[in-house]
Amino acid sequence: MKRLIFLGLALTVALSACAPILTAASAGEPSPAATATSAPPSATPTLTPTPTLTPTPTIPPSPTPTPHPMSIAGQRAASYPGSEIVIERELTAAYNHRRYYASYLSEGYKIYGLLTVPSDEMPPGGWPAIVFNHGYIPPDVYRTTERYVAYVNRLAQSGYIVFRIDYRGHDQSEGEAKGAYGDPGYLTDVLNAVAALQRFPDANPDKIGMWGHSMGGYLTLRAMVVSDQVKAGVIWAGVVASYPDMLYNWRHNDFARIPTPSSGARRWRDLWLETYGTPDENPEFWASVSANSYLADLSGPVQLHHGTADTDVPVAFSEGLYQQALAAGQNVELYTYEGDDHNLSGYFSLAMNRTIEFYDRYLK
Repeated sequence: MKRLIFLGLALTVALSACAPILTAASAGEPSPAATATSAPPSATPTLTPTPTLTPTPTIPPSPTPTPHPMSIAGQRAASYPGSEIVIERELTAAYNHRRYYASYLSEGYKIYGLLTVPSDEMPPGGWPAIVFNHGYIPPDVYRTTERYVAYVNRLAQSGYIVFRIDYRGHDQSEGEAKGAYGDPGYLTDVLNAVAALQRFPDANPDKIGMWGHSMGGYLTLRAMVVSDQVKAGVIWAGVVASYPDMLYNWRHNDFARIPTPSSGARRWRDLWLETYGTPDENPEFWASVSANSYLADLSGPVQLHHGTADTDVPVAFSEGLYQQALAAGQNVELYTYEGDDHNLSGYFSLAMNRTIEFYDRYLK
């Protein structure tokens, strides 16, 4: 009997020890293993910070290099407004044209010149006009009414206004005479003369031509690639070579005689060689200052005249320009005069007749 009671008590204790496990299972509560696999807890959202944009650096534009003042680009960028032509006094009249001592403004300088105006009945639109660029004459001995008298008279008698200008520093013209080849001043005076003639009441503004001798030929060619306002150009014995040819193929070196701003100043030629190197070392610079590099932009037809015995400017300069202009597709003529000199003294009448016929073709 006692044995049965002991066994019953033992069974009761064993069943009591198992009760918590059975109760949990019967209540349907998941086990730790089930909680991890069947019902994951809701994820807490993580806020991603808005990225801070790094500003793109602003790169300033590279400055446009300032062109050299003697480069064609530099001279094209300049302004040539001219001014009204002022009649300072009337000179003695010549056959079929009136003569005046006149002035205009160029960069604020008062520039003088000899102005001739035909006295015949003016054609509709005004007279065709010619800016006349004389060759090198020492500025301190130059006089407005001297030299080139026969040249001016023939053009004036043929029905053209002629304005033979005194470059700055010549005779009574204001400013300093620094020469044509290393300073832009003379060309500035020439192009302002074109603009001044276009304002002159008796001139046809659309029929402006240009004539140049020797250094004046250099200025004429240069004017015709810088400006589009020169409709026809005639050049006698012109310094019309590129700068490398002027440096190395001009034995006379006429341009070396041009006065410098002061006795201590170095010549432009030496300064350029030192600063920019030789044409072989820096062909871009020497091309930039040579009108010959821009012949595709010539503003009109060109007629060249040169004596084969010229000891001041080699005939090869005109011959070279002729071939270069042809290669550029331009309207160009060349006349050479066997045995003649720098002024075409032996063939003056023939050369002048050809000059006038050329102007009549393209300016009248």
